[in-house]
Formats: sequence, C-alpha cells, structure tokens
Amino acid sequence: MNSKESIIIVDDTLENLQLLSNMLNDRGYEVRVAVNGVVALKSIQAVPPDLILLDINMPQMDGYEVCHHLKSDPRICEIPVIFMSALNDVFDKVKAFSIGGCDYITKPFQVEEVFARIENQLRNIRLKKQLEQSEAKEREKAQKLADALIKIQDAQVQINTEKMFMLGKVVTGIVYEISNPINFIFGNISHIHQYVNDLVDLVESYQKLVPTPPMEIQNKVEDSDIDFIKSDLPKVLHSMKIGSKRIADIISSLKQFSQQDESGFKAIDLHQAIDNTLMILQYRLREKSYRPAIAITKNYGKIPLVECLPGNLHQVFMNILTNAIDSLESLFANNGLELGNYSARKIYPEIRINTELTGVNFVKITIEDNGKGIEEDMLDRIFEPFFSTKSLGNTTGLGLSIGHQIIVEKHKGRLTCSSVPGQKAKFVIEIPIQQEYIKSSAITNFQRGIIPSQELGMR
Repeated sequence: MNSKESIIIVDDTLENLQLLSNMLNDRGYEVRVAVNGVVALKSIQAVPPDLILLDINMPQMDGYEVCHHLKSDPRICEIPVIFMSALNDVFDKVKAFSIGGCDYITKPFQVEEVFARIENQLRNIRLKKQLEQSEAKEREKAQKLADALIKIQDAQVQINTEKMFMLGKVVTGIVYEISNPINFIFGNISHIHQYVNDLVDLVESYQKLVPTPPMEIQNKVEDSDIDFIKSDLPKVLHSMKIGSKRIADIISSLKQFSQQDESGFKAIDLHQAIDNTLMILQYRLREKSYRPAIAITKNYGKIPLVECLPGNLHQVFMNILTNAIDSLESLFANNGLELGNYSARKIYPEIRINTELTGVNFVKITIEDNGKGIEEDMLDRIFEPFFSTKSLGNTTGLGLSIGHQIIVEKHKGRLTCSSVPGQKAKFVIEIPIQQEYIKSSAITNFQRGIIPSQELGMR
C-alpha cells in the first residue's frame, strides 16, 4: 500500500469518525475528517483525496446530495465514493450506486470488510494511474516517432530537391555544351544541301557536254555509282536535317525543364511546358515488344500565360506522366501480351491531357491514363511521403508527395487524384493564373475541396 494515499471520512457521528480514523491511521493511510456535507465539499475541493467514505444520513445535506455535488464537478468527479449507512435496504444501495457510488459499507463496521473494500478501490486507482502513465508514455513515444518521421521526410524531400537542383545544373551544363555544335550542324545542313545540288548540276552538265568521257572517268563513275548518289544524297541530308531538328527540340525542352526558379515566379506558356515534358519522355512512349505506342491525346483549352515556378511545375508534370506510363507498362507486362496480340484484346494505351480555365483566375490541368488505376484504400495515402503503389526498389515514394507540396504550398493550388481500379487514374492540377491576386482568405477552403475554383475571384 502507498502511505501517501489519502482518505476523507464524512460522518456526523464523532464515534464513527474516531473509530475509522484510528483504524485507517494504523494501516498507514493519510486521514482527514468532515462532520457534515458542506465542510466535506469545501475540504475535498481544496485538496482532493484519493478516496471518500461518505455517510448517507446527515443533517443539512445527506450523503446522496453530497455525492451529487461531487459528480457534478469535473475536477473531483472521478474520486471513488464508498457510502456508509445503517440502512441495509436494497433501494438505498441501488440509489447509492445510481448517483455515482462505487461501493457500500453497512454499519456497524466489520474491520476486515472495511479494509477490503477500501483497498479494492485504492487498488483500482493505482491500476488506473499506472495505465494512464503507461498510455502517456506510449503517446510520448508515438509523438517522438511521428516527429522523427516528419524530420526524416523533410530531410528526404530536401535531399530530393537538392538532387533535382544539382541535376538541373548538370543538365544545363550539358545542354550548353551540346547547343553550339548541334546548332552549327543544323545551320549548315541547308548549305551542304545547296552545295550538293550545285555539284550534281555540275556533273550533269559535264555529262551532257562530254557524253563519252575518258576511260579513267568512266571507271570512276561506274565504281561510285553516281546515279545512286544523286538520288540518295538528298534523302540522307533530309534525314540529317530532321534528326538535327529533333535534337534541337530536345535541347530546347531540356533548357526549359532545367530552369532552377532562382528568380521566382515567371509567366509561361503552360502548353509548351507540358509539350517539353512529353518531348523528354518520347523514348518511353514508343512501341515496345509487349505493347503498342502510348497515344497522347491533347485537348488544350484557350488559356493565358500562367505565373509559376517553371522548373518546379515541370517536375510535377514529369512525376505524374511518368506514373501514368508506369501504370500502362505494368498493365501490359502483367497481361503478358506480345506485339500484335493487343489489337485482338482491344487494349490501346493512352494518356489524355486536358487544360481549361475555371473561374476568373484558375487553370485546370487534367492528366488521365487508361492503365490499371489505383485501389480505393490507397487513394487517401497517394500523396504521403514514402508511400507508393509500386514494388519496393522501383521508387522512392517521394515524387507525388513533392508534387503535392509544389502545387499546394508553393503555388496555392490543389492536386487531387481519382481512380477506377482496373480502368483509369486521373490527376487534376488547379493553380492560380496570377499568384498575387488570389484571395488568401478563401484559398485554404479551396485547397481542402470545400469550395470550387470558380468561386475564387480576384482581390
């Protein structure tokens, strides 16, 4: 027993007070007494005890009324009350328990019974305190773990951001080194084409003027197959021009994609930003041995330039489009389809991209694929750091989390996901066209989905 456990005895009979006080003091309890209900309430409210022994029959205020006051006070309502009375009627006991009593002792007292009932209640208190302490410790541990997880997540996000920043710098450097040579090649192909035409004209003029050239010249003409060269060389030059143009387009896309947003928000062509990302992902959209080429269906609305952090927004488009491609890849790989068989199954991979104005100051970008979709129980966690629907080792689980952070925190927008498992997944990005004019008072409700973007006007 804990010697610090305190008990208050409320009884108007001095003999009972003295008897119980001596008994409990001898057992090591800290005992206080009150001769009526009014004094008892004041004493209990001033210094709450661990247990109350409460007589029922008292003048001014009986034990039932005292207990009613005790249970009405949230500060002391949890203190256990053991009623004491010479009344042994079942009705009295039922009433005692119904108003909040936890036990009942009948007078005259039986010493061992009194100690047993008191100790039983105090034991319950000890167990409750131990449970509360244990729960508090577990909550503290859980909070520490949650705080540690947040720190780890923040560190991972920071690391990933820094990696993207460094990658952007590397890409910028590579693009800079490649730009001049490819521009030189692309710019000179037209000159080469003209030179070749001039040489071909010269040869043809010579052949007309000298229909029978010397044997040495005839042999060289036969060895070089001049007729084939004249027909094929323009084709080769045309192919080189197309290839160089494609490399130049990719370099231009990489330039846009690798912007570091060091100078803050810029007004950009959103459609060009999407096209730049698609250009970089062209190699993944091509036909494979187990699936046809992934079709890109674009339905671009009429929208103005959008103020954004270009590099960050490219990163969001890249993550969402990569996930869409991965979903389509997984669909075909799991079905075990081979080239040519997909047409019989009428499975054609497609990514649909739609842009439109919503309200006065918002643009909405929808990216939808007809892949395997996302299970319903995963949708609520899709933007959590480190959560992924892909197998371990194939992802960091940070792409969509960072994308959500970029859209919501940096652009005051909203990024949502819906899905029909086995059929499709759809991501919707909504961001302001002009950041400075957005109504800050309503933006939180918009981000939570409480109000639509159409209701967010200009300040």
